[in-house]
Amino acid sequence: MLRNVNDDGFTGLEAAIVLIAFVVVAAVFSYVVLGAGFFTTQKAQETVYKGVEQSTTNILLKGSVYGFGDSLTTPTGIVRINFTLGLAPGAPTIDLNKMNITYSDASTAPINMYLKNAAGTDLGDITGSLTTGYFWASKSTMGPDDAIDISFNIPKATVGTIMNIEIRPPGGGAAIPFTKTVPATITAVNVLR
Repeated sequence: MLRNVNDDGFTGLEAAIVLIAFVVVAAVFSYVVLGAGFFTTQKAQETVYKGVEQSTTNILLKGSVYGFGDSLTTPTGIVRINFTLGLAPGAPTIDLNKMNITYSDASTAPINMYLKNAAGTDLGDITGSLTTGYFWASKSTMGPDDAIDISFNIPKATVGTIMNIEIRPPGGGAAIPFTKTVPATITAVNVLR
């Protein structure tokens, strides 16, 4: 068989072309894989940040929770709750119009309360049957240096009643639940423990 001297060059050239094609395909494939990896990492990071944001709350209970008696002279039960809220350091301003407070005890089904000002004007986004109560606040927004007084009426709670209160901040943050008990001796103003 006769061989052409120029055929040896074509074998090397063909091998080089195939090698370059493999390198280009591998580079494109690795770029796609890395891009997908970066995208997935970014989405996972966003999910983690959102989860941390929703599991923490910016609202803090400041001071004691007070219960006001049904009479100034001889009270027999608590009919009003009062406490002060503030923001955690570095927390953004909160719109109290979108905050929800839930009250319940052994004889009272949960009452959802939304913001209403002292004049009785509805300030929140209240809808139909969800609205069974209101709370009053000294302002409708809470800034970093504010201490907001929250006050609301409850059905009469007598001695030993365990009261469950839950504050749900706007924006899906973690709720602040706390439990207080009506003291054995009720006065006009009581610190609830």
